[in-house]
Amino acid sequence: MRHLTARCYARRDFGTDRYPSMTTHLDRLLFAQGGQCFFCRKPLPKTEASVEHLIASANGGTNDDGNCVACCKALNHLLGAKSIKEKMQIVLNQRGSFQCPGNFAQQTNAAPAPSATAAAPKPVPATTNSTSTAIDLVQSDLKKRGVSRPRKVSTLTSTIKALLKQQQKPHSDAEVANLIAALQKRGKLTITDTKVAYKLG
Repeated sequence: MRHLTARCYARRDFGTDRYPSMTTHLDRLLFAQGGQCFFCRKPLPKTEASVEHLIASANGGTNDDGNCVACCKALNHLLGAKSIKEKMQIVLNQRGSFQCPGNFAQQTNAAPAPSATAAAPKPVPATTNSTSTAIDLVQSDLKKRGVSRPRKVSTLTSTIKALLKQQQKPHSDAEVANLIAALQKRGKLTITDTKVAYKLG
């Protein structure tokens, strides 16, 4: 009899149809996460929270707590049915200071308007535009490489793309090709067929 009673209490504790759980899935996740977003660790009000499946339901993910986290609705919408690899890439792209889209929007809206009495910004000279900055960045990186500079155009292209990605600068194929052409125009490198020679000084 005692064992039967213990079983009944055990069922009651874990929740069944007869004794439903008193908290929702989202409540449990928020409690386990200390009321914070799983990704940015900022306080997350329940009204702004939603359940994110790490492996999306569309990709076979379950509703178990081990596959679910609480995060802001905007981020949940952004991650959607992406694969776990794609989701990890989004998080890693933040480079250690992850900021949920909802928090980012709040900070943007809360930014103080510039004062009417503030001095007008000085025009930026054409020589310091983003392209010129990127050229200087690439040129400096190639100088540091010394004898290990890329000797083929394809390797140089990959090296420049990796550098620009690391610096969080735009790096489409066309932009990289323009940077290489600009370095040639400056006389910093010459290309013969697929081979690259340098004159970086």
